[in-house]
Amino acid sequence: MTRPEPPTEEISVEPPEGGLVAELQRMTPQERAEHEKAVAAAAATDREITVGVGDTLLELRDLTMRFGGLTALDAVSFSIQRGEILGLIGPNGAGKTTCFNAMTGVFRPTSGDVLLEGRSIARSHRYEITRLGIARTFQNIRLFGEMTALENVMVGTDARHRTSVPGAVFRFPRHFAEERAGVEKSMALLEFVGIADRAAEKARNLPYGYQRRLEIARALATEPKLLCLDEPAAGFNPAEKDDLVALIRKVREDGYTVLVIEHDMRVVMGVTDRIVVLEFGRKIADGEPDAIREDPAVVAAYLGVPE
Repeated sequence: MTRPEPPTEEISVEPPEGGLVAELQRMTPQERAEHEKAVAAAAATDREITVGVGDTLLELRDLTMRFGGLTALDAVSFSIQRGEILGLIGPNGAGKTTCFNAMTGVFRPTSGDVLLEGRSIARSHRYEITRLGIARTFQNIRLFGEMTALENVMVGTDARHRTSVPGAVFRFPRHFAEERAGVEKSMALLEFVGIADRAAEKARNLPYGYQRRLEIARALATEPKLLCLDEPAAGFNPAEKDDLVALIRKVREDGYTVLVIEHDMRVVMGVTDRIVVLEFGRKIADGEPDAIREDPAVVAAYLGVPE
């Protein structure tokens, strides 16, 4: 005698209603504006910055970087003012990423100095520079692929946490408080960069453009005084580049100072307040976008000159 099979239930494969996107769509324009204002406030850094808006935040003094007999940076000097978006451009091999690496502790400069709020950081370790207030993204995306988008951003918030190892192991109240605050901050940053609806998705499964935005959110989670973006528009189509320009402006409006390396001149000219140009490891120009566009030395660096 065979046992009768239990009745089967139909399983709906329709996506559940609701969620953040649906909630935003139901909001009135006024409610949406108030919500976006609250998100921006949650995403903003609340750390103290000793210099005022318009004053020098970061300064490079005769920064030199040599690898054996190759001089990648040759006495490069420039400054970044708090609240501005500075572009760092130049042909391939000009030394732009090397400059980033020397600023952020990846390389130790051969000579010269890097000053953040007047304090030398040229001999500091990378984790120390992150704690002091410089965060960066990379040319090649470096996310934790098996972690969710939310978890990736929470890694950034850990840079500001004070819990000790024993405190985390024994789950002291400070650990719970910082973890809860980290989740809230991370969700606010994901919404700030426009990918909160993918918070629970693994980073490796996100579209390329979303992965770029996730890297920016993770960098912002460290509450930087200076955000350094290394070719953030690489691989983007024109529409995605326009969205990126809008996001970078939004980041600056939220109180951050931004340094951008970028090859796409339309992006650079459209988003920066000032541009520094490198060629063969030397600074050849420093000025506003309109002046840089017409500078003969810059034109020659990119297009060459007749012999």
